[in-house]
Amino acid sequence: MVHAFIKKGSFQDSVSLMLISKKLSQIEEVNEVSVMMGTPANKSLLRNTGFWNDQFDEATPNDICVGIKAEHTDVDIVALISDKLEESLKNANQQKSGTRLLKARRLASAIKKLPDANLVLISIAGEYASELANQALDRNLNVMLFSDNVSLEDEIQLKQKATEKGLIVMGPDCGTSIIAGAPLAFANVVPQGNIGIVGASGTGIQEITSQIALHQQGITHAIGLGGRDLSADVGGISAITALNMLNHDANTKIITFVSKPPAANVRQKVIAAMQQIDKPIVALFLGSKPEKMQDKNIYFANTLDEAARIACQLSKVEQAAELTPRVKNKLIHGLYTGGTLAAESAMLLAEKLNVTASSSHDKGVMLDAKGHKIIDLGDDFYTVGRPHPMIDPSIREHEIALLGKRHDVGVLLLDLVIGYGANANPAQSVIEGVKQANEHRNQDNPLVVIATVTGTEHDPQNRTKQINELTEHGIIVLDNLPQAVLLACKLIDPLCHTQSTQAPHPLLTKVNIINAGLRSFAEDAQSAGIAVIHYQWAPIAGGNLKLANILKKLQ
Repeated sequence: MVHAFIKKGSFQDSVSLMLISKKLSQIEEVNEVSVMMGTPANKSLLRNTGFWNDQFDEATPNDICVGIKAEHTDVDIVALISDKLEESLKNANQQKSGTRLLKARRLASAIKKLPDANLVLISIAGEYASELANQALDRNLNVMLFSDNVSLEDEIQLKQKATEKGLIVMGPDCGTSIIAGAPLAFANVVPQGNIGIVGASGTGIQEITSQIALHQQGITHAIGLGGRDLSADVGGISAITALNMLNHDANTKIITFVSKPPAANVRQKVIAAMQQIDKPIVALFLGSKPEKMQDKNIYFANTLDEAARIACQLSKVEQAAELTPRVKNKLIHGLYTGGTLAAESAMLLAEKLNVTASSSHDKGVMLDAKGHKIIDLGDDFYTVGRPHPMIDPSIREHEIALLGKRHDVGVLLLDLVIGYGANANPAQSVIEGVKQANEHRNQDNPLVVIATVTGTEHDPQNRTKQINELTEHGIIVLDNLPQAVLLACKLIDPLCHTQSTQAPHPLLTKVNIINAGLRSFAEDAQSAGIAVIHYQWAPIAGGNLKLANILKKLQ
C-alpha cells in the first residue's frame, strides 16, 4: 500500500532528498520511502517506481512529494514520516562548519553580495539547468554544470555562447574541477605545482591528480569538460578553450589531457590545437591505444598511471630548467662509467635529436652525431692496465676537466654508480673534475652538468649523501636517465618555451563562486578558503514555464 503527502513550498536539492529517502526507508514501520521534488521528471519517476499517488498531480516543482510503501499498521504512517522528514530537513540544512554561509534567493542578489563572482556552479535539476546557465553567461560569468540530463542542443548552444564571450562552460555532467585552488564538485586536496589538467572524465581527473600527488608533484588547475564535449556533435568546444587557457597561464608548464575515446575528427582537431602550444602535453584518450609514443610536443599515454608518471617526469625537468642557465645551440656530451647506462642515454638522446646512435661502440662511443657524443668509459679500451672507472674514477675526472676548454659543449651528462666494490666517494672525483673545467668557463659560457645516481640509501656511500655533495657544487641531479636527457635537450633548444605574452584567463587567477544547487559544494569551497555565496535556487513561478516566461519578459 502507498501512503503519500506533499510538503508545500520547500525546495531542496535532489541529493539531499535521496539521502533522506534512504534514511526514512530504514524506519521499522515502513518498507520504503521516496522523497522527491514535484518536477515533471520526478513525477514520471514516482509513477515508474510504484510510489505514485493521485495527490501528486497537484504538486509543483517547489513542493516535496513523499511516497511511502507500508503494510497496514496501527501507526499513523503519514504523521510519523512527516515528523521524521522535518527533522531530516533541519539536519540537512545545518551548516557543516562553524563559518556562516552567505545566501541569496535570486541570481542578481547573489551577484550584488559577491560582485567579484566569476563562476556559477550549477547542480540543479537538468530540466532547469540550461536556463540558469544562460542567465550566468548573460552576466559574463563562467559556468560549471554538474547537472546531468541537459539536452545536447542546449550544451552546444551554451558552449558556443561562452566561446563568443571569452568564457567557458564546463559540463553538463561535469563532476570534477580544481581551478585556482577552488574545489568544484568532486575534487581532491592536491599540492600546488606546474601541471595543468584538462579532462572529459571526472574520475580520470581525480585519479591523475591523486597519482601526481603520490609522486610528490602538484597541479595548477584541473579543468573539467563534461563527457560529451569531445563528441562529433559538440566538437571539443570547451576542450579547445581549456587548452588555450592553460597555454596562456604562466604557472602551467605541462598540460595533461584525459578523455574517453573522442570522435576521430575531434581527436585530430584537439591534437592540432595541442601542437600549437609551446608546452609539453601528455595526452590520454582512454581505450584508444596510441600508435606512437610522441608526436612533437605531445606525449601519448595508454593508462592513467602512465599519464601521471610522464607528467611528473616532465614536471621535474621543468623545475630543474627554471633554475638552470640555457646553453642554446651548444653540444651535449656524456661521460659514463656504466655501459648500459651509457647505451640508454645514447638511445634516448638519439631519439630526441633525431640522429642515429653508434652501432659499433668502438672505443666506448655509444653516440657520435652532429657533435653530440656519449662515451662509455668502462669500455675495454679504457681499462687496459687500469682499474674500472667505477673503482678509480680518475680517468673521467681528467676527461671532465678537458671539456672546460671545449666551449662548443654546453651540457655534460654523467652517472654516479655506488654500492659494494665501487669507489668510496665518486662524487668527490666528479666535483674535482667540474671545478677544473669551470676554470676555463664563465657565466656567459657555462658548462651545465647533469647527473643520475645509481644506488640506495643503504649503500656504503649513501645515495642522499652523494646527491647532496653534487648539488652543493652546482651539479644537477635527476631521478633517471629520461629526465636527464630531456633536460639536456631542453637547455640547448634555441626555440624552447617562449613565454606567452597574452594575459591569463581571469578565472585562472582567482575563483569566486555562486553555487546553485547542492549546498555541500558551497560549504566545501568555503572550507577551502574560497569566496562563495549559496544561491538558494528554486523554480520560478512554481515551475510553471509559461508563467516563468511571462515574468522573464516583464523583468
